[in-house]
Amino acid sequence: MTGELDIRETAEGVEVRVHVQPRAKRMEIAGTHNRALKLKVVAPPVDDAANHAVIGFLASVLGVARSSIAIAAGAKSRDKTVRIRGLSPAQFLARLEPRRIPHAVQNLWK
Repeated sequence: MTGELDIRETAEGVEVRVHVQPRAKRMEIAGTHNRALKLKVVAPPVDDAANHAVIGFLASVLGVARSSIAIAAGAKSRDKTVRIRGLSPAQFLARLEPRRIPHAVQNLWK
């Protein structure tokens, strides 16, 4: 675990707790929620649309392939555990773009 965010290192990469707010106006990282990274996604929570949006958004932000990201737990819940292969916790935090992230998450870099 790192700072205010629950990040676990695994043999293949990292697992991060994520809280998803579906049907948002835009896709963004919106801070933290109970030690989870809060993501707002435009997709509705129907037919795995929100899960696919989470995977695509994180792949884009982190600069990794979509196939490197999987929902490890919570596929039918707003609270999920996301597994990202090939990144260490430090690399995960470094690849988040501080200029696009609210103040609550920017504190992780200090």
